[in-house]
Amino acid sequence: MQAVRKLNVFSALVVLVGAVCSATKAGSEEQVRSARQTFRDCANCPEMVMIPAGRFLMGSSEKDIARDVADTTPFNEAGYAKERMKFEQPQHPVEIAKPFALGRYLVTQEEFAAFLDETGYSVERGCTFWINHKYPVDPEATWKRPGFRQTDRDPVVCVSWRDAKAYISWLNSKSRGEVNASDGGPYHLPTEAEWEYATRAGTQTARWWGDPIGSSNANCDGCGSRWDRKQTSPVGSFGINPFGLADVLGNAWEWTEDCWNENHVDAPGDGSARISGTCDLRVMRGGSWNSHPWILRSANRGRIDASERANDIGFRVAKTLK
Repeated sequence: MQAVRKLNVFSALVVLVGAVCSATKAGSEEQVRSARQTFRDCANCPEMVMIPAGRFLMGSSEKDIARDVADTTPFNEAGYAKERMKFEQPQHPVEIAKPFALGRYLVTQEEFAAFLDETGYSVERGCTFWINHKYPVDPEATWKRPGFRQTDRDPVVCVSWRDAKAYISWLNSKSRGEVNASDGGPYHLPTEAEWEYATRAGTQTARWWGDPIGSSNANCDGCGSRWDRKQTSPVGSFGINPFGLADVLGNAWEWTEDCWNENHVDAPGDGSARISGTCDLRVMRGGSWNSHPWILRSANRGRIDASERANDIGFRVAKTLK
């Protein structure tokens, strides 16, 4: 599988939507309290976190790229990493005008099983495995047999972009009468901009916890966890970001709504999905249990075919609010 799998803190102004929008510094106590409000629409639905409206700088500047290549990229990968980081340019302002909700965790095995049990939806067999930087396809693998043992609390993997969309349609069937989204309800895959905004949570560092990768902050190939380079970890095994989200970096790549484009030229500035470009390929974000540390950055972008199922790709859901 040849997908691209391979922030000096600044004050971002966050606009809290009301009758009159008032700007507060990103990461303030007021914003964090607002962001950590949670809800669940049904017993088996994902736990959702309220994400406040706001503005941020999306992508990477030349200074960011130089910093990230120097800080976390092995010498033999520096050239490759720098080329991949060009996908993150130009850095540009984005305004998220209204609050929205995002899953606190990636969709879990247990939550996905509830969807299958209720709908009878069938996920095709066959999944791409990661084995020491090679990507063989196991034709008998499934979301229940992804090549390693998982718990009900592990993120579901070996699901395609289309499988994720089917799950979202099921969630929307439980939310009739609410705000309509393009697919018939308020739930949707997060846009690239929504995902990066929520992942940064008011930061402009390489990662929400700072620039260095550190130790035991995530699950990746070199993050210092017991799951590194082996398999997924149960959701919530690491700290949560200032907006109350877990596992936004590492563990499993996350599908987004957007079609693939090689860079951010002409990208929307309002947080909406980019639905032009190469739409057979969809953007994935966040990195996974087998990703090198330089990939686990808030700005990093990957691409893969929408029909691909792999044991390092899962998803979380977003919801448009009234």
